[in-house]
Amino acid sequence: QVQLVESGGGLVQAGGSLRLSCVVSGISASINAIGWYRQAPGKQRELVATIGSGRSTVYADSVKGRFTISRSNALNTVYLQMNSLKPEDTAVYYCNLRPARDNYWGQGTQVTVSS
Repeated sequence: QVQLVESGGGLVQAGGSLRLSCVVSGISASINAIGWYRQAPGKQRELVATIGSGRSTVYADSVKGRFTISRSNALNTVYLQMNSLKPEDTAVYYCNLRPARDNYWGQGTQVTVSS
């Protein structure tokens, strides 16, 4: 059974940092493209960052230069390092394959950035 479990969210002031973790089980994160997505209240879910099997990365323009996606093959875990956080980064953050699979969505982890 495939599971992707997010953690690491919290409340942080603008300009602060958080690191999110996505523990993957049932599949190998090293041979699948994994994405971090987020959904803010009243908005559609959006793709924030992707890491490919070859460690290539792609970022949304809104987070480029502030967020870094990475992967530990040994831990089968994907990370999202978020620096210089802004109030507009407030959202529930999810990880999933890229492209996303409907039945792989987890509970997500809430990130709240105060101004």
